[in-house]
Amino acid sequence: MLRTLCPASGRRYLSFTVLGPVMGGFVTWLVQHRYSHSYIKQRIWLLSHIESTLIQRGIRQLSDIDQADLIACRKSLQQRFPYLTGTTDALERYLRARDLIKPAQTETTGTIAGYLAAYAHYLATVRGSAASTIQQNSYTAAEFLKHLKIEQRPGRLKTLTLSDLEAFVRTISNRCSRASLRRIAGRLRSFLQFLAVKGEIPQGLDREIDTPRVYREEQLPCALPWETVRAFLASIDCSGLVGLRDYTMFFLMAIYGLRAGDVAALTLDDIHWRDRKISISQGKTGTVLELPLIDAVGDVLHRYLKRSTPPAPFRQIFLRMRAPIGALKTSALSTRFRFWARRSGLDFTARGACHRIRHSYAVFLLRKGTQVKTIGDILGHRTLESTWTYLRLSLEDLRDVALPVPQESKGWKAVHS
Repeated sequence: MLRTLCPASGRRYLSFTVLGPVMGGFVTWLVQHRYSHSYIKQRIWLLSHIESTLIQRGIRQLSDIDQADLIACRKSLQQRFPYLTGTTDALERYLRARDLIKPAQTETTGTIAGYLAAYAHYLATVRGSAASTIQQNSYTAAEFLKHLKIEQRPGRLKTLTLSDLEAFVRTISNRCSRASLRRIAGRLRSFLQFLAVKGEIPQGLDREIDTPRVYREEQLPCALPWETVRAFLASIDCSGLVGLRDYTMFFLMAIYGLRAGDVAALTLDDIHWRDRKISISQGKTGTVLELPLIDAVGDVLHRYLKRSTPPAPFRQIFLRMRAPIGALKTSALSTRFRFWARRSGLDFTARGACHRIRHSYAVFLLRKGTQVKTIGDILGHRTLESTWTYLRLSLEDLRDVALPVPQESKGWKAVHS
């Protein structure tokens, strides 16, 4: 592929001392991830500057490259080509995908990076936390360490007090709701427990954090009228591939009440065409939910896959349409939902997350007379308590059960103050 794109200079690129052995594989990887040929040619040309920077840093072979070297290459490109530093990002993604980057050597104590690395290792090995949990907890821990200015005061944790914790909570409470603040306080408590185990802070500080009280069912119902869901789906422009992909994702959520994460993780192997069923690997519960493949869903999936077949080695059905190609993140579905909600011109009150479609589906089934246990089974809930969260009454439901106001009797006398 390299000699096809660069027939005159391909041999020279392959002769590079450091990057030469991976030059052909890197170009092939760029093509597989749907980078345009013009983009790839430009990036190949910039690799000569990255090669020079690596040699200046004393790198003589590919196995010697670490994270610090790539950061230096990015800074060097930024000085000469400020708008083309994405070349180092693409190269780093390729090297990480092939496990060719030497692990960075970080200090274990005294720096934010050292604390975060040790904390992430603790969460993964001792607590068995998921990758998303490690990422969220590490973000909160980094904010807390920056608030304490650990880099300037390495021994700050030894003198940590309850007043320091309260000051940090007050700082973040200005930009968070009570529900968000409660989650952040829980992550902070986990980090403090880790520091106490290491002997960095006094014992018992994690129990001194007071979290805001959040009452169950205190929020307003977020389900949409089913007519609004239908109008929303009809407003999506399916003439383009991006619109067709988004329509297919939200159609699956509306028909089956799936979570955004379950839709994003859907693969070709989960669609059993001959058996007429779909296997949903629920990321939240860790169980597999089997649903019937109805004709409407089969037609929508067939129309989408006919225009956009996932390239090898990807098996996910829904991928990014812009380079670098890859599986969609869960947050991308809510972003696309808000985009099409603005385009539709419909009245979407309250929050704009795509999870509202799942709530709408549950209320739709309830109004059709479906039993609550059946609704819970369809949604993949383990307990009825989880299902009741989706079936909060809306204003329209309350109006149906309102009692008539009694008329004032003629014999009553008005009481005046």
